[in-house]
Amino acid sequence: MADSRWNAQRGVAADGTADAKGEKSSMERTVDGENSGSETNHWADDGVAPAGEMYDASGHRGKEGILDGPGGTTAPVTSGNIFSEGGRDYRTMGKWDATLVLITNQIGPGILALPAVVRVLGIVPATIAIIGIGMLSTYTAYELLQFYRRHPHVVNLVDMAYIVGGRPLEIVMGVSLVLDLILTCGSMSVTLSVAFNTITEHAMCTAGFIGISALFVARIGIPSTISIVAAVFIVIISLGVGHPQNAPPEWSRVDVVMFPVGFPNFRDGMNACLNLAFAYAGNVGFVSYMAEMKDPSRDFMFAAWALQVFTIPLYIVAGVTIYGLAGEHVTSPSLGSAPVVPAKVAYAVALPCVFASGCVFGHTGIKYMYVVAMKRLGATGELTARTARSWAVWVGCAVVFWVLAYVLANAIPIFDSILSIASATFIAWFTFGFAAVLWFNLFWGRDMATGWRRISLTVVNALIIVMTLFMNSVGLWSAAMGLQEVFDNPENNINAPFTCADNSIF
Repeated sequence: MADSRWNAQRGVAADGTADAKGEKSSMERTVDGENSGSETNHWADDGVAPAGEMYDASGHRGKEGILDGPGGTTAPVTSGNIFSEGGRDYRTMGKWDATLVLITNQIGPGILALPAVVRVLGIVPATIAIIGIGMLSTYTAYELLQFYRRHPHVVNLVDMAYIVGGRPLEIVMGVSLVLDLILTCGSMSVTLSVAFNTITEHAMCTAGFIGISALFVARIGIPSTISIVAAVFIVIISLGVGHPQNAPPEWSRVDVVMFPVGFPNFRDGMNACLNLAFAYAGNVGFVSYMAEMKDPSRDFMFAAWALQVFTIPLYIVAGVTIYGLAGEHVTSPSLGSAPVVPAKVAYAVALPCVFASGCVFGHTGIKYMYVVAMKRLGATGELTARTARSWAVWVGCAVVFWVLAYVLANAIPIFDSILSIASATFIAWFTFGFAAVLWFNLFWGRDMATGWRRISLTVVNALIIVMTLFMNSVGLWSAAMGLQEVFDNPENNINAPFTCADNSIF
């Protein structure tokens, strides 16, 4: 139910039916003082007015989410969001629930590219980059929370885009969100095709494996974050007692050469940074998780910091250790660095995580398409009803989504390339750039040039937007050229889209 604004305007409950009970939402109870121990007690001193307090929103020019108050003052909408409507409060997550959800959301196939990132950048720059990008993604997560505090009725980034730029930006963000999720699911299909090629020793055409992966993930998901972590440690242990899969027979441990600084060329360094950014792509779902939390103002940043406390050391250990054991023979995905049998075991163990990631991202994209389609058809009363029309729309959205994911996965059948292209096109904005835009929307004209703290934040957010635009332009060029180089190299198995060649070792 992505379009909370539409539901709120028409009194539609979370289950798609009219709320006849007239019960107050959690946010309304907060404003009336019935929920005095909750959200209103935990707003940070960040210049963002809490829900229920009066503030000057004249700059919003009557945009959605703002109600005119007496005497020219304004107050934020206090009707909550769709997760607290319909007589039942779906905002049930506490800080520990949110921590587990954020970890599950973020740790996925992106971790498998990190050893190759360390190989390209070198141990010291890669470690600094892992920590730096992790901290930056935490800061932009905080900016999302700041905006959510001002507009607690939103449930996703598309709703936020509507507040900032009206209907045009909402359309751009909605289309971008769906394309980002399609590309992410395409990367899951490519990862699964690599796994199947490794496990079966290329028993089938790669395009066929991608199709099987897309079809299977479209129908089932096995939620298991621990599987990808277990697979990484299987590779670490196997490399500790064996040698890399593609190393020559005479290879020995003393042959491992590790570079503290990699000194890559510009394009290789850029692609490595893009692959690293993919590992921090979880921010796209943060707003939805805030909307399902009991007290996001107090608890969300605890969960966000806990996420990085867990994620950053894991990423450093996975990247540096596998690179240290395999040296220049590290592959991407890194599970292929292990000896043949352990590599097959590792891919088998990792399958649940990849399936689950594809299922979650796919379901999110399909659900958004479904809600928008039902709204256009004037059939929101059937959103959760088992009618012929609702089933037809849902199946149609699912078919379109997964066919596009299949096409993109076959067009970009290289693991590193599809990650870097996804990062350059959409993840750059969803993880970094759009949060900075939201910050400027909140604070534009409000003493931005006074006080060292506000001036510093203005400069930081301007640089984040510049960095995002750089990733969009130069990063996309670098990713596309890297893919073309793979296709043009006669020594590689993959030399064209929609290929049957083995894509398991790169």
